[in-house]
Amino acid sequence: MTTLWTSAEIESATLGRASQPFAVTGIGIDSRKLKPGDLYVAIKGTSKDGHDFVANAFAIKAGAALVSDSVEAAGPLLTVANTQRALEDLARAARARSQATIVAVTGSAGKTTTKEMLKLAFGALGKTHVSGASFNNHWGVPLSVAGLPRQAEYGVFEIGMNHFGEIRALVPFAKPHIALVTTIAPAHLEFFGNCEAIADAKSEVFEGIVPGGIAVLPADSPYFERLVARAKQQNVNRILRFGVAAGCDARLISFVESGDNLHLKAEVLGKPVEARLGAPGAHIAANALAALLCVAAAGGDVLNAAAALKKFKALKGRGARIAVNGIEIIDESYNANPASMAAALALLAKAKGRRIAVLGDMLEMGPEGAAHHAGLAPALAAADLVFLCGPLMKSLWEALPASRRTAYAPNSKELAPIVAAAVMPGDTVLVKGSNGSRMGFVIEAVKGL
Repeated sequence: MTTLWTSAEIESATLGRASQPFAVTGIGIDSRKLKPGDLYVAIKGTSKDGHDFVANAFAIKAGAALVSDSVEAAGPLLTVANTQRALEDLARAARARSQATIVAVTGSAGKTTTKEMLKLAFGALGKTHVSGASFNNHWGVPLSVAGLPRQAEYGVFEIGMNHFGEIRALVPFAKPHIALVTTIAPAHLEFFGNCEAIADAKSEVFEGIVPGGIAVLPADSPYFERLVARAKQQNVNRILRFGVAAGCDARLISFVESGDNLHLKAEVLGKPVEARLGAPGAHIAANALAALLCVAAAGGDVLNAAAALKKFKALKGRGARIAVNGIEIIDESYNANPASMAAALALLAKAKGRRIAVLGDMLEMGPEGAAHHAGLAPALAAADLVFLCGPLMKSLWEALPASRRTAYAPNSKELAPIVAAAVMPGDTVLVKGSNGSRMGFVIEAVKGL
């Protein structure tokens, strides 16, 4: 394994002290997910203190542990004043030494999906490092950047937020050459109030672009011009557009869905491109188009990148298909807002057999949350059965005609056995809601049949 950090390098970056010389090949903050040779960073969270798990880290052969408290350990320790700050110091040092082309991905939906597409696309061109899982917050971004190998040719980092100022604080760790905004949609409205404010918060990503960098933006968004204006305020003058309209730098010409697959045709910087992916949906086509435009912006071989997208499959909680005893589950349990709900329901409408919608609350929707839920009623027209749960989904329940209502429950745990009792072989079951709605209970109930 190639060395990621030596103890001397970490000491220099963090002003910490190593108990003995060492070298590590990776980095992590979850002792359960470390690989042998990784540096374990003992973060103090709101409910758990990582120092309590240092022994666990060394039990699975961690290469060293980064700590701020005195602990007994069976391996090398590097002691710092504060482990969160030290993690951020390592991220800055990793970015400073890197020669990689860096892409930052943000947006109201599709961040993780697009990041995984970029992983495949850039991975076909050279050594590529990407954020893990949804590592897009105050510890996830510095952790991902701190793990950037010095030999990497490309780095892709997801940056999320639900308040103003969060992206502003995170994007300097990545210092991207290319900043991609996937879309702007009603999400976290509880904290923003309207989509213009969401667009402004996402636009903070432009503040970290390196001089001469590029913004890749969704031309079909009603907030496109606002994004452009915000980019130019930060002296980002090269703007590339993706969408369906003529004149886009990456233009979607057509896409055809066939079962769990999608075949798209596009034109990227004037070059005809085709790609096949193992996931259907207009949103998947849009995400792939954005990814290919990022490759083109980086000067990469778009045709080779497009060919690599054939390996893409929908992600767990974000459209993954699960076949159980003749029942197909569409797992959309990780996140939800009105735009992603509409996209998922459009997919369900094309399914074979009985189309069953099982929906939980879309959280952080603000004072208009009830109205946003009720507004989903027309999108459910093609569903044969509708199961809803959560206090906000009660508004959708009441907006549906009585003939369209199958069952409602206060929460997903109570709804799960009702759904499991109703489904049968040949059904397609869409399960979607915000992560806090815990729709996984429904998926596990159906899988248990």
